[in-house]
Amino acid sequence: MHWTLPFPSRRAPVLGRNIVATSQPLAAQAGAAVFARGGNAIDAALAAAITLTVVEPVMNGIGGDAFALVWDGGQLHGLNSSGRSPAAWHSARFAGMETMPLRGWDSVTVPGQVAAWAALSEKLGRLPFEDLFVDAIRHARDGFPVSPIIARQWQQAAKDLYMHPGFEAFMPHGRAPVAGEIWSLADQARTLEEIALSKGESFYRGRLAQAIADHAAQHGAALTAADLAAHQSEWVQPISTTFRGHQVHEIPPNGVGVAALIALGLLENLPYEDAPMGSAQRMHLEIEAMRLAFADLHTHVGDGAHMRCSASDLLDPSYLRERARSINPQRAGQHVAGTPKSGGTVYLCAADAEGRMVSFIQSNYRGFGSGVVVPGTGIALHNRGSGFVTTPGHVNQVAGAKRPLHSIIPGFLSKDGQPVMAFGVMGGNMQAQGHTQMVLRKVVEQWNPQACSDAPRWRIDDAAQLILEPSVAPEIAAGLQAMGHTPRTMPEDNLDFGSAQLVERLQTADGSAAYVAGSDHRRDGQAVAY
Repeated sequence: MHWTLPFPSRRAPVLGRNIVATSQPLAAQAGAAVFARGGNAIDAALAAAITLTVVEPVMNGIGGDAFALVWDGGQLHGLNSSGRSPAAWHSARFAGMETMPLRGWDSVTVPGQVAAWAALSEKLGRLPFEDLFVDAIRHARDGFPVSPIIARQWQQAAKDLYMHPGFEAFMPHGRAPVAGEIWSLADQARTLEEIALSKGESFYRGRLAQAIADHAAQHGAALTAADLAAHQSEWVQPISTTFRGHQVHEIPPNGVGVAALIALGLLENLPYEDAPMGSAQRMHLEIEAMRLAFADLHTHVGDGAHMRCSASDLLDPSYLRERARSINPQRAGQHVAGTPKSGGTVYLCAADAEGRMVSFIQSNYRGFGSGVVVPGTGIALHNRGSGFVTTPGHVNQVAGAKRPLHSIIPGFLSKDGQPVMAFGVMGGNMQAQGHTQMVLRKVVEQWNPQACSDAPRWRIDDAAQLILEPSVAPEIAAGLQAMGHTPRTMPEDNLDFGSAQLVERLQTADGSAAYVAGSDHRRDGQAVAY
């Protein structure tokens, strides 16, 4: 591992026996406080995640979805707690629409996040479930000063969402809070207390579930109490690919993690390391592999039960070798899907002295999700239903009781059956791209986690435009342009390149567990060791 910090950075790596890293300091500190009370890495991750719904409400809330990859000291577990669409969402409901609604009740699917908290705590946690809510409830009730980047995002979201049912809860004075202003929400504190005491049951089969269903009925929405009661979190077998002697692990579809694995599998078949580090040639190969991976993702991937090919088909080594041949190492191309053989997000990671490592992500999707807030509860509902398509016959076509293609993904890296790094990059369609870039920085360039995060990023946006961070050197942008790309460099304060958190296990002489973490300087967060 290289311990130098080759990029301008305000942060140094954080080392410790127990560690948690996320995008808001109060949430990271809530995780560290759980370590102090005798909790393990799963407890710390959950305490941070629950606190994030309070202190970073733009990117996540109580009414979102969640996924996790957890190394329990001996094996890797996967949890998919994304919710399904209302049973009444037949395709005819959206007939004539070119795209799914982005906001409002017709973008709301069942929120699975609360069930994820309960499932992880029950299976792998150590402390009582209610102990994980202490800091979140305190911040919601007593208030906390809003951090600068979150205040900026909150103000932007409020311009689009003020008219949606119940959103006034997050604009009590007719506006979003400004940086440094004390924010509290007693309704959210009471809701978190009820979730804690009922182990999440109230949210799916109790008073909170009924409040959600009643609000839906008042506005002609399809979501019912029966839809909420039907939700089940699923323990799943992670999918993986081999890259340069490491195994990269992701949650299987309906998540988009398979796209990162496809891109890395393509790069395994390309002359990636022949190109100089930090060169336009190397970045070109990364971009082309990602474009090709996206072509397959958006054609073949959705709810795993509805796919016509499997993730293993898309990751088949012979298929990836053939697909890699369509990439010109010197020139940008136009990539379409192949034909395989059939067979507003927050991210955090945590690790403990007993060897457990957690990669966890939860989200309301777009800023504040659907904009719908259930009165008297502080529950902002996500808009994950907008991830469906309306195209007849598509594997991701909207239908009842179906999971949409999901952008939020936790990542995990191992080698020879042993854990190496828990990592993730929150931020819309940046996530699979960010995972690819983090693995390349760690495995090929061997940087420490903070340097992996600090490195300049590229992104293919939702309109397929290549955009670059301003820290990408002008000569690299010019080199990409010479190869047929049309890059656009974003301004200094752009937040479109996601936020990374990484925890890597150190190789200690006695084999004991110790870690080094990095937290993205693009957000307000931090890594905290205990």
